[in-house]
Amino acid sequence: MPGVFFDDLTVGQIFQHPIRRTITETDNVWFTAITHNPALIHLDEAYCREHTEFGQRIVNSAFTLGLMTGISVNETTFGTAVANLGWDEVRFPKPLFHGDTLRVETEVLELRESKSRPNAGIVVFMHRGYNQRNELVAHCKRSGLQLKRPQ
Repeated sequence: MPGVFFDDLTVGQIFQHPIRRTITETDNVWFTAITHNPALIHLDEAYCREHTEFGQRIVNSAFTLGLMTGISVNETTFGTAVANLGWDEVRFPKPLFHGDTLRVETEVLELRESKSRPNAGIVVFMHRGYNQRNELVAHCKRSGLQLKRPQ
């Protein structure tokens, strides 16, 4: 299903995204390195085994946020988004580890007309990410400017 026009969204609508993604060590190390994040909790396995409560590296939360949002695009905003306006209330209640699989659901929280663009409206989504054990690992509100159906 391609992205949805603003007019076709309803508050309370939930999308169960079919794409799931297993996080690899390469994903985490590469993302952490290219964003110049020197945190040992993402890069140093020996340090994590000896000095952290998890005993292993955890997945960079910025990668998790980006992946969670990306997984949601096809069913929500692909071809219908004008702009991402922001992320709010971003939370990571449990960590992701190498080998975990992320699945995502999205709920429409708010819809309102754009005051400056008659061909678009503002939508607020709640994205929720779960690991393979169905534990909530991430959630955030994302606001976007969404095209209305062409007339």
